[in-house]
Amino acid sequence: MAERLAAALPDWRVRVTADSAYAGGELKGLPAGISWTTRLRKDAALHGLPPERTGRPGRPRVKGERLPSLAGLAAAAEFSQVTVTRYRKTETIQAAAVTCLWYSVFGTRPVTVVLVRDRPGRGFGIALVTTDTAATMAQVIQQYAGRWSVEVAVEDSKQLFGAGQARNRTARAVEATVPFEIACQAVAVTWYATAGRSGHDLSERRRNAPWYTTKTEPSTSDMTALLRRALIAARFKQPRPDQPTREELHAIRLAWEDTAA
Repeated sequence: MAERLAAALPDWRVRVTADSAYAGGELKGLPAGISWTTRLRKDAALHGLPPERTGRPGRPRVKGERLPSLAGLAAAAEFSQVTVTRYRKTETIQAAAVTCLWYSVFGTRPVTVVLVRDRPGRGFGIALVTTDTAATMAQVIQQYAGRWSVEVAVEDSKQLFGAGQARNRTARAVEATVPFEIACQAVAVTWYATAGRSGHDLSERRRNAPWYTTKTEPSTSDMTALLRRALIAARFKQPRPDQPTREELHAIRLAWEDTAA
């Protein structure tokens, strides 16, 4: 999918952010116009950059010496203060960067490993790896944190819009159903942002659920509930306001009958 996007948008730079499940040997052939940022597995075999050619006959080395484990890298690395904005919070943390090779996944393409330390002390909290060696540590951390909103949107599409129902069907049904459901989700959110939102949604939700004290924004579930009510109201609403209602027609018919009698 990333390669198709890059081919369709040749003037754009495609940046992919994914969890460690999407880091395999197929990324060795990743085009230069696509960067990949993911969480580094603890058992990842990292190597130094290949040494300079010695001029001797034979095949040159494609990777350097095996690097220590992530814990060993964290113990020897020099952490510095980094200010990042993630999950709607701006905070200062410690981070360190190491340029190396993850040969089993990215082949000979150099990568940057970013070790993140959220709390003072030794060790690290999370290790990230990216092929975008020009990105700063703050950019890598913020880019990976930004994928969480996408993960929530995918979960909402499965639970609220029915995209998860396509799992047990044929491959063709999955290809057709999942994009359609995600498109419906996008339409619902767009409708809420442009026409359905009012200034009382959040206060009403807090009144109905007073135990939810941390709620600051409407959820996708709130949006779909409001859209559902709007659709029901539109379905039973009189299509022509200038036309008489059913009750008015019934009253007129009774009046006519009384006059004829």
